[in-house]
Amino acid sequence: MRPFNASLLSLRARIPGLGTSTCPLYTSTRRFAQVANVQDIPTEDDKPFTVPIADTSFETYHFDPPTYSVKTTKSQLKQLFRDMTTIRRMELTADGLYKQRKIRGFCHLSIGQEAVSVGIEHAITREDKLITAYRSHGNTLMRGGTIKSILGELLGRRDGIAHGKGGSMHMYAKSFFGGNGIVGTSVPLGTGIAFAQQYDQTGNITVNLYGDGAANQGQVHEAFNMAKLWNLPVIFGCENNKYGMGTSVERASASTEYYKRGQYIPGLKVDGMDVLAVLAAMRHGREWVKAGKGPLVYEYATYRFAGHSMSDPGTAYRTREELQTERSNDPISNLKSKLIDWGIMTEDEARAVDKEVRGMVSREVEAAEQMPVPEPRWDVLFEDIYVPGSEPDQRRGRTVDETVY
Repeated sequence: MRPFNASLLSLRARIPGLGTSTCPLYTSTRRFAQVANVQDIPTEDDKPFTVPIADTSFETYHFDPPTYSVKTTKSQLKQLFRDMTTIRRMELTADGLYKQRKIRGFCHLSIGQEAVSVGIEHAITREDKLITAYRSHGNTLMRGGTIKSILGELLGRRDGIAHGKGGSMHMYAKSFFGGNGIVGTSVPLGTGIAFAQQYDQTGNITVNLYGDGAANQGQVHEAFNMAKLWNLPVIFGCENNKYGMGTSVERASASTEYYKRGQYIPGLKVDGMDVLAVLAAMRHGREWVKAGKGPLVYEYATYRFAGHSMSDPGTAYRTREELQTERSNDPISNLKSKLIDWGIMTEDEARAVDKEVRGMVSREVEAAEQMPVPEPRWDVLFEDIYVPGSEPDQRRGRTVDETVY
């Protein structure tokens, strides 16, 4: 799952006027671009070639858009499909485990939003940092977590990615700072991470994700201000799935153009249901930020097919017709149909990938369910609170009588 970091190769010149907001991203009219000439696709899996992106993929705010094409390989396109399929199957499995009452507490699934986490990861490096909100399972997997460790965490097991003590909303990996349960908190934290990168002169960037439900918070705009004052290497990314819990963005926000919310920060709206558009946008933005031009505000226009959490059926505040329309824009089905049209994958090969992923996830579930639960000991409870070697002489429990020395 290591990201492919080839540079962009333009298939055509930019369309005049795209330096300002153009081509609205209407859900019912999104288009997935075709390859200009199928004969130009190489036979070798690792030989780069260029595919176009639909001209409805971006809207801009004081920012030149990416080229409407992306340089890729057959191998990477297949991996994009596999990664999204894996996240989908893992999330569906978590759904089943929750309904069997094996997963307790909160469980926020990203079914329908797979193109965002996958497209981002294939455009950045492991040295770049990423922080997100609580719908984080896909990001955790793409940042290097294993299916077994993620499902083990959801099951509350000792060998889960946070030792069974974080659950759905608190997962971490190298260069991945969570999974943050409190709405909006990831934004100032991610700004601090970007400041550290600038201070240490790492030459890398921070991808700082949050949801449309957090976009109206004061701490978000305070973080924007600091990031622009210091020209921090950060891309703020609003995953706009159109609902904050059960409240639509139209009811919650006076302006739903989240990519313009930075005001003095350039912005870009991206078709978050097209993994290639996300990939192109992130490569473009990463180069901008690495060049020292300051932060960007991205908005990923996406949609969650499931409810806000497992306690939400997701049907009380949106119509069946809306759900059916959105499901017709499934990012996985869209990519699969194009790969078949382009001759990169056959229908049988796509089914084989799905079957292989199903089997792999099933095996990971079995392994996760065999993991032990955390032992009810003080040293287990208090571990990872302090840097090893810096623990205080005493730690207080629920009462003074439970103080541990």
